[in-house]
Amino acid sequence: MYPFIFEPLLKEKIWGGKDIRPFKRLLPGNDTIGESWELSHVEGNYSIVANGALAGQSIDDLIETFGAALLGGKVFQQFGKRFPLLIKFIDAQDNLSIQVHPGDELAQKRHHSFGKTEMWYVIKAAHGAALYSGFSQQIDAGEYVRRVADNSFMDVLQRYEVTAGDVFFLPAGRVHAIGSGCFIAEIQQTSNITYRIYDYDRRDARGNARELHVEQAKDAIDYTVYPDCRTTCEPAENSPVQLVQCKYFTTSLLSVNKTVKRDFATLDSFVIYILTEGRATIRDDGGNELTVCQGQTVLLPAAVQWLEIIPSPRAKLLETYVGNCGNQDSRFGIQD
Repeated sequence: MYPFIFEPLLKEKIWGGKDIRPFKRLLPGNDTIGESWELSHVEGNYSIVANGALAGQSIDDLIETFGAALLGGKVFQQFGKRFPLLIKFIDAQDNLSIQVHPGDELAQKRHHSFGKTEMWYVIKAAHGAALYSGFSQQIDAGEYVRRVADNSFMDVLQRYEVTAGDVFFLPAGRVHAIGSGCFIAEIQQTSNITYRIYDYDRRDARGNARELHVEQAKDAIDYTVYPDCRTTCEPAENSPVQLVQCKYFTTSLLSVNKTVKRDFATLDSFVIYILTEGRATIRDDGGNELTVCQGQTVLLPAAVQWLEIIPSPRAKLLETYVGNCGNQDSRFGIQD
């Protein structure tokens, strides 16, 4: 095995824009791409390897062939032959619907699926662009239903104006929406279960409104009011900054202008790198080398013990895996 990149799965959306193709250096098109699924094991949307000797094989093929050597022993034991994370870029030219995702228990009961806990990293944002996450005041299930019916539900949502580098953690059950002018990277559980609550009465080309899931969402919503749903962190150059750690994934930001070394000898998990800026070469302990550019996502097999990230001249990456790598600072080497 070696570090894998995959063919993007481009998704046209009613709210999509024109930024994903240039961001990923793809050929221009007239379509409005809302999402690029970078790494997916969602049924009917399996990612296909784009590089190396295994090009053309799906993520499902890789798991069948390599199992724990790809996923990690503890990951394989917990999730079996299902890759547990879904990676996306999202370009919102218009507002996305107000929605919520069920947790594991409810998703398994209703859909035989994982739940959907996720995070957002804002790559860029237009002036005044905003996201919605959580409630601004306390309501209950009854008031939720009434407010959806009288079109006042958005009055009780918490709105956050955003800029590049903002981070939001969205546990299952938190009502949320991406606003127009936001371009984000999304890391989530492998699930395509979304309960759409409100969609601004939008119509498709045939004049049809999109389906809403008001009743299904009622039991999935966490009605707790949180003081601040934005994740705060201190930026650092050439040092990892942990953004999110939960039972589903740990994500850190690496902003580098020097060669760095990451040690995964005791991690026992695959590692994903999402290049949000710049260009870098990744070299692992097996001698495999891969150069990646802004907009590409790399899957590093769990069998890899360590790797070097060599920016040219700078790079910014999101690093994601399942579990905890221990003291990150002591495992991050900087080489002049």
